[in-house]
Amino acid sequence: MVFTLAHLLGFDLMPRIRNWKGLTFYRPSKKSEYVHIDALFGEPRKNVVDWDLIESQFRHLMRVAVSVREGVISSATLLKRLRSGSHKNATYTAFREVGRVIRTVQLLRYLTDAPLRRRVTAATNKVESFNRFSQWVGFGNQGVIADNDPVEQEKAMKFNALLTNAAIFHNALDIAEIVRQLLEEGWEIDPEDLAQVSPYVTERIKRFGEYSTHELAIQPEAYDPKLDVDFTQLRDQKPAASGFGTAA
Repeated sequence: MVFTLAHLLGFDLMPRIRNWKGLTFYRPSKKSEYVHIDALFGEPRKNVVDWDLIESQFRHLMRVAVSVREGVISSATLLKRLRSGSHKNATYTAFREVGRVIRTVQLLRYLTDAPLRRRVTAATNKVESFNRFSQWVGFGNQGVIADNDPVEQEKAMKFNALLTNAAIFHNALDIAEIVRQLLEEGWEIDPEDLAQVSPYVTERIKRFGEYSTHELAIQPEAYDPKLDVDFTQLRDQKPAASGFGTAA
């Protein structure tokens, strides 16, 4: 269902797939057979997509997607309702059927495109690093939001996200300052080496802080975002595989 929702909203969802051997591939028709990879689809004439169901529920699927896009219902609430609903519900089964199509296509892309797998792994590693850093920042109460009020829960999540991004921004400023110092000392900075430096460092951050109220009125100096490093070669590198959108 997640694949379906992402597709309807215009995202090309491509998560890192570890246990793909245990996932089911679906055939477009009972007559479909594949010379080299037919075993991936299970028994012949099995695991077939129900295109008639998808066609009959297409308007409902698009109505749901528009509702999510316009903010009438959140994607999380929608998926929760679909999962908790009866499997006999036509909208649920149509969502599942479209997801089978999209996931099968993505699995085949993932298996056949090694550069794409590397890109997916790199992007997923970045997301997981951010999540670990965010959890480290939100260490209070072991990261558990004990309040049952949805408004307070949303506040806690947004405050944690704000604090996380503030810490990342501060780390980025420190890294940039160090790079400038190295350049002034005559060091040559390789942009590919710099691209490997992560802003998710925790060693220099005091989570309990040191609070000086007299500094609240001090306006910080404007930061300089420019580095005298030629990133052109990194920007000009074209992806080796077809593009995919972020979804997580």
